[in-house]
Amino acid sequence: MSQRLDYAAQSPELFRKLGTFSHAVHNSSIEAAIIDLVNIRASQLNGCGFCLDMHVKEATIRGERALRLHHVAAWRESNLFSARERACLAWTDTLTHLPAQGIADDVYERVRSQLSEQEIVDLTYAVMAINAWNRANVAFRTQPGSLDQAFGLDKAGLA
Repeated sequence: MSQRLDYAAQSPELFRKLGTFSHAVHNSSIEAAIIDLVNIRASQLNGCGFCLDMHVKEATIRGERALRLHHVAAWRESNLFSARERACLAWTDTLTHLPAQGIADDVYERVRSQLSEQEIVDLTYAVMAINAWNRANVAFRTQPGSLDQAFGLDKAGLA
C-alpha cells in the first residue's frame, strides 16, 4: 500500500502543534521508558505500523531490552514488567479502546495505586497523544521506516 498523502505538508501548523503537544508529554512526570511502552502498546492496538516501528526503534536507542519489547503485546502474561508499568499498560489499553460503560473502577484503582494524581493525568495525555498520531498515520498510510534517517532512528540498527 502506498501513502495516501503527506498530512504534515497539507496542514503544517496543526502538525507542529501536535508535535509540540507530544514533546510536552515527553517532558512530563512520566519516565521515558514508560512513554515508550505506552507508545508501543497503543500503536499495536491501533494497528499503526509506522508508529510501532518508530517507537520500537526509539526504545531500542534508549536501551530497552529486546525481550521486553517483544512482550509488550502480551504484557498481561509477562513477568518482565513492574507493577507500575503494568498499571500504565492497563490504562493505555483502556483509554485506547474506551469501553462503552466508561473506565472501570478497578482499572482506575490499579493505576491510582502506582501513580500520583499528576502522573495519572500526564499518562492520560501521553495516551491521547499517541492515539492522535496513530489515527493520522493509519488514515494516510504512512510507511514504516520512511522517516528513520530524518528522525535519527537509523541509529537503532533495526533496518
